[in-house]
Order: sequence, then C-alpha cells, then structure tokens
Amino acid sequence: MDLSANYMSLELRSPLVPSASPLTMDLGALRQMEDAGAGAVVLASLFEEQIEHDAAELDHYLHYGADRFAESLSYFPEVGEFRLGAEEYLEHVAKAREAVDVPVIASLNGVSARGWTAYAEKMQQAGAAAIELNVYFLPTNAELTSQQVEDVYLDALKAVKGSVTIPVAMKLSPYLSCTPSMAQRLDEAGADALVLFNRFYQPDIDPESLEVKLNVDLSRPADNRLPLRWIAILYGNVKASLAATSGIHTAADAAKMIMAGADVAMMCSALLEGGIQHLRGVRDGLAGIAESHGYASLAEMKGVMSQKNCPEPAAYERGNYLRALTTFGPTATLE
Repeated sequence: MDLSANYMSLELRSPLVPSASPLTMDLGALRQMEDAGAGAVVLASLFEEQIEHDAAELDHYLHYGADRFAESLSYFPEVGEFRLGAEEYLEHVAKAREAVDVPVIASLNGVSARGWTAYAEKMQQAGAAAIELNVYFLPTNAELTSQQVEDVYLDALKAVKGSVTIPVAMKLSPYLSCTPSMAQRLDEAGADALVLFNRFYQPDIDPESLEVKLNVDLSRPADNRLPLRWIAILYGNVKASLAATSGIHTAADAAKMIMAGADVAMMCSALLEGGIQHLRGVRDGLAGIAESHGYASLAEMKGVMSQKNCPEPAAYERGNYLRALTTFGPTATLE
C-alpha cells in the first residue's frame, strides 16, 4: 500500500504527522516517531513571548480590553515558564533536522506580525522544512470587528511569507465568522497549508477557592467532527494543503480525514496517552482500511467523501440537521 502524501509540496512517506507537543522537543522521541511511521513532525511552538519583539505591539494585543477582563492576563504564561528560550529552540530545530530524515516543521505561536519575521528566517536557516503559524488570538473586545480579527491572521502570514522561502502553514481558529471566506483569503495571500483547527484551552473556576484554574484537556475522537466537516467543505475550493488536527486517535479517524480531503492527519493527544508506538498501529490500520476499499494508494482515497464528491453533500450543511434531531432517541428505557 502506497501511504505517501504531499503536504505543502513536501513529499511524505505517510500522512501521519505528530503535531506540536512536548514529545517533539525530545530528539529520542523524534527518532521513535520516524521509526513508527511519521511522515513529518511539528515541533512544539516558539512563543512570541520568548522572542525579542516589538513590546508595544504585543502589549496592545495582550491588554486590549484588559480593563474589563483583567483576569484574562493570567492566562498567558510568564517567559520563565517556557521550556526553551528562543536561541535554544533554534538549536533544537538544527539538531532535529540532523536526527531524522522526515521533514521537520517549526512552529511559531503569537499574535503580532512583526514579532515573528526575524525568527521565521532563523528557523529556515536552522533547517526547518516548513513553518506552522499558530495565531493564538481570542478576541474579547466588542469593539473589534471580524475584519480586524481576520487581518491579524493575514498580516502574520504575509509578514512571515515575505521573510522565508520555505512553505508556511496557517493554523486556524474554529471561531471565525466565515471559515470558507477566510480560507480563500489566506489561500490568495499565499498560505501553503491550512491546519484545522487550533484548540483554545478553556479556563475553569474553582467555586471553593474562587480561583480561575487553567486546564489542559486532551482531545477525544468526537472532537474530530469539527475539522472533518470543514475539510470536506474546503476540499477542492482552495489550493493550499489541508491538515486535520484534533481528535485523531485511531486508524479510522485518520482514514475519515483523508476521505474528507485532508492531505495529512496530525496526532498529539493519542500519542501522549498511548505512547509513540501507537502511531505504528494507526499507520498499519490506515493501510488496511485503504486496501479493504480497493485503493492502491491514499491519493486514490483522498477526497472521496468530500462535499463535492459525496452522494449527499447536504449532510455537511443544514440539510442533515433535521434528520439528526428527528432520528435521535434516548438510549435508556423510560419508566
């Protein structure tokens, strides 16, 4: 079975890509991922707070509306909490590139445009095959328009694209006002890939201590339905590669994403829970699913269940809403 994939013009031996996590910051773990069948790896993000940046610009975004939501500033970690400094991160990119033969994708996490460009160039010089932009921007100010929010993504993309020659992927928020429109704008601005979707970790409240608690909840398979739906809708409508992330735990999860139109399926929580060798089972299972349907390669399978190829395209839109509600029934017997 030919499991090869093309992602941002990078030729991968498989579509399974471990996404940014602490695992990808360990060289031994990267080698294990390669041995288990990873097609590429995404390093954990270098945060804008770690970079010598335009402090005034970053301060504008972090404090925008903070007079009304002062506690929101506590959601941002202090610089000392990061595992690696900026220069150490670049060293890790270079070492990772030497340690494995699969493409190493660096990741930048931030808000402002000017804060990233210099280090994007340094990442390329260190050996990164591509860069993933992770715009962690949750607008809380009612004065911000949807246009202004979208411009944050576009400005970051244009700034980084102007400073490097390697492919650049944009990781999207699921909360945009019109995902297809934003996808097309990013596509036209030169995005080499769209990663669907960023997960915004939600704070909780402890009613006893009256404290805001920060939690990192791992994804579950049901979480993959959101990227599955939008990848199926976007497939064939943008030139950029499509990457699915969130809720991909099994071979069936990965197969669904490929059938919807994804070029790659990114995994994180499943590897944190099940270990890196879980990736090997997903790879073998994916090959088995493709073979069971008579496909000689994943390229033949890609997009067969996208909206444009689905026998019932309305299932991805409101047309399936009524059916879902009317066919649902309680699992327990009512007494």
